[in-house]
Amino acid sequence: MQLYNKLSAKERAELIEKAGQERLTLSFYQYAKIGNPQILRDHLFLTWNALDVLGRIYVATEGINAQLSLPADRFNEFKTHLDTIDFLKDIRLNIAIEQDNMSFLKLKVKVRKKIVADGLEDDAFDVTNKGVHVAASQFNELIEDENTVLVDMRNHYESEIGHFKNAVTPDVDTFRESLDIIEEDLREFKEDKNLVMYCTGGIRCEKASAYFKHKGFKNVYQLEGGIIEYTRQVNDQKLENKFLGKNFVFDDRRAEKISEDVIANCHQCGAPCDTHVNCANEACHLLFIQCESCKEDMDNCCSTACKEIHALPYEEQKELRKGQGNSNDIFKKGRADYLPYKKDLRNIFETLKK
Repeated sequence: MQLYNKLSAKERAELIEKAGQERLTLSFYQYAKIGNPQILRDHLFLTWNALDVLGRIYVATEGINAQLSLPADRFNEFKTHLDTIDFLKDIRLNIAIEQDNMSFLKLKVKVRKKIVADGLEDDAFDVTNKGVHVAASQFNELIEDENTVLVDMRNHYESEIGHFKNAVTPDVDTFRESLDIIEEDLREFKEDKNLVMYCTGGIRCEKASAYFKHKGFKNVYQLEGGIIEYTRQVNDQKLENKFLGKNFVFDDRRAEKISEDVIANCHQCGAPCDTHVNCANEACHLLFIQCESCKEDMDNCCSTACKEIHALPYEEQKELRKGQGNSNDIFKKGRADYLPYKKDLRNIFETLKK
């Protein structure tokens, strides 16, 4: 019985190209109490592998978080299967704004301690005691209210290329960092301000809204379905789009264009640019923003040192990496000191306190 992926990304890409079928990229999440995540994990892998589903799925005792792609003509089969699972019946599926057949090249279904890492004890608060969900039209009204504080619950490299106008964008690397920072910096607004949050698809806001209610915030709201669902509703209902730039996504597309605004800059030359790339030096792999001109000049690398290593024969590169371990830059997102136009660290809450 096959319970794990056996094909490489290259082999899978060749099969997708040969099949010539259109694929759908989508995501969903659901908080629920799951007694044995491993049993559910194996069941999902066996069923979805047969449907040619590819993606990254996390299962935990607190629920499921899924980002995946599948052949468009098998969508109904997939949805029918979801409906056979009680806590996934009629779940909202966030269909990607921009489709790409190569968005995922492997099926990975993993059991995790949590579907959203938060650094909190499991019994710290009730994750089901969430904030008020609002659709795009009400969200637009709320964020124009002077009594509202709008907070981006994503990480700095996500909000750097796209965010809602007037949003507070915490300069954090992880979700777990943002919880205490936001609670501390907005503590004086707990009683009288509307705390409105948004993220990519809603999963981080779901947990954050419950956390901030637990911490004493009285008026907590979250954007239903996140930026993905907001964009769909804006397009379908002809609403004003208040999102600027791109929505960062965690697959090989890296981003979806929501508006024509380019609000970021190349980390190497400072030119307007919002395209994330990974450094071509495999020992570095830093995620950063790079324009086409710098991409050509730097041979897809983040620094001169990496460019020199990347120019070496591959076997020499492997020899250099032996026994060295990975560079810490692998875990960074545009933070390297040698990038002159990286996002500056700053206290983005100061204006709220004046």
